[in-house]
Amino acid sequence: MMSDRRDTKGKSFHHSELFASIPPTCLPIVYHPNYNITFMGLEKLHPFDSGKWGKVIHFLKEEQFVSDENLVEAREASDEDLLVVHTKRYLNRLKWSVVVASITEIPPLMLLPNSLVKRRVLRPLRTQTGGTIMAGKLAIERGWAINVGGGFHHCSSDKGGGFCAYADITLAIRFLFDRVEGVSTATIIDLDAHQGNGHERDFLDDRRVFIMDVYNHNIYPGDGFAKRAIKRKVELEWGTEDSEYLQKVELHCEGALNELRPDVIVYNAGTDILDGDLLGGLSISPQGIIRRDELVFRAARRRGIPILMVTSGGYQKKTARIIADSILNLHQQGLIGADGSGSGPSAE
Repeated sequence: MMSDRRDTKGKSFHHSELFASIPPTCLPIVYHPNYNITFMGLEKLHPFDSGKWGKVIHFLKEEQFVSDENLVEAREASDEDLLVVHTKRYLNRLKWSVVVASITEIPPLMLLPNSLVKRRVLRPLRTQTGGTIMAGKLAIERGWAINVGGGFHHCSSDKGGGFCAYADITLAIRFLFDRVEGVSTATIIDLDAHQGNGHERDFLDDRRVFIMDVYNHNIYPGDGFAKRAIKRKVELEWGTEDSEYLQKVELHCEGALNELRPDVIVYNAGTDILDGDLLGGLSISPQGIIRRDELVFRAARRRGIPILMVTSGGYQKKTARIIADSILNLHQQGLIGADGSGSGPSAE
């Protein structure tokens, strides 16, 4: 197999399995059972529900929206894929269990052999990262795509943190810029409760990428340097509720897309805004989250802009059900199609 090929833009690049063709019978929903992290119970030491991705798929199967036959199976990102953004130095640092323990905020991992940490923790995260890159290509081809995992928005090219070991959002955008004709601008709409400092640091001086970030400014990471990359910054206070939140999301989402009409939208749809989430500190209802996702997709579909959604943070057991209900609502509203299509630019 050739290790070097040329894209539609005439540039040389490595061969990647992540850009392989996907059968048209598949929905542009990407998942793999390897997304889920099980590690002798140690994963329970972090408040993140490390099996939520499989639960989302379970609920979608129960509603007969997806099946094993029409899901897109995610592939693990290779070292060559990761090096499109990450430095060799950073990837080498992940060979130390103590570094992974710090990034994932699970201290006991530092005591375990790195081979075990790589297999049980890093491989799931690399597979989710591959899923985001695959979903980027699918979004351009189909008009929309959802990676049921991903959204590691605290990781940049040379630094991880906050349970984020790989910069999947940066990688998905860079893959599209490098390999897909007609994709030269992107808008990141980051609606996780935390500031997305990873992709912000990566695109700090890149005018091709417009970043809108709505977050609780009182919590992690408080990265003042990264904030300079945000074109639309909406800082929320503790306990913000549905009415104020949805009004701000709609106003700024419309404003951002009117200010720059990008070739693709990457939507970081964190559910840690949910009322009761101890790390997010906001008070949004389940129905508020479903309405939020609908607002973003409606804004994208109305303008005919391809949209890639990743699920990002969400630290309660009930978030999987909410994510599934939101995806089902997008279908019911005609914003995503059961046949892999969207309802097009005229969707209202």
